[in-house]
Formats: sequence, structure tokens, C-alpha cells
Amino acid sequence: MNSQYAIAVHILSLVNDSPEPPSSEDMAGSVGVNPVVVRQVTGLLRRAGLLTTQRGVPGARLTRPAQDISLLDIYRAVDAPEMVLKRHRKPNPACPVGARIQGVLDDVFDQAQAALEARLAQICLSDIHQALAQPA
Repeated sequence: MNSQYAIAVHILSLVNDSPEPPSSEDMAGSVGVNPVVVRQVTGLLRRAGLLTTQRGVPGARLTRPAQDISLLDIYRAVDAPEMVLKRHRKPNPACPVGARIQGVLDDVFDQAQAALEARLAQICLSDIHQALAQPA
């Protein structure tokens, strides 16, 4: 998985924390990326219904309260992979291990994906906001 997820959480945290909607340039300065990257991720968040923006007007706003946006919502918004863990494509079916490894790994990987999504569903953007407010 690429860094879009972490960038998306960062962007939404900035929008949640800012009294005035931050511009893509302001967000890019905080995230440490080019404003084009911020606009791309913002577009994904907008299409997912998490942000609202206006053409020609700098800034973005959350579409709902931070406590109603889970990290799972954000994960799904940035086109995260259906499965974080990938299996290899061509094990040798003539090998005793190769013939069965996919089925064994599928079960493990499915359980790991379910655990990841369950944990992300438990944490909301307001939890991130609270953690950011704690002294380092």
C-alpha cells in the first residue's frame, strides 16, 4: 500500500483542526508533499463523501463531524487494496507445499485483513485529533 492513506489521515486531521479551511498549499507544507499530491488525495476524499471543496475557492471542509469518520472510512476512500497481504501467483502445483500454500495463506491473510479493518473501524478522526493534542 502506498502512502496515500497516511496522507489522507493527515489532510483530514488538518481540516478538522483548522479554524479556517486550509489550502492545498498549506496542507502540502504540513504533509511534506507537492500540492498536486494533496489535490489528488483530496479528490479521493471528496469522491468518498468525506470532504467538500469548491472550485476556485481554497480549502476543504469535513462533510460530517470527526467522530463520525472512522479510519476505515478513510482507508476505503483512498482505494486501499482489498487485501493488504498478497499471495504469490504461480506456486508449483506439483510441489506438496506449492499445491496447498495458497489455501493456507488465504485463511491467514483473510483473518489479518479482517482484524485490520475491525481495528480501523474502532478509531475515528476525533480520536486522532485527541492524540495530536497530547504532549509529545
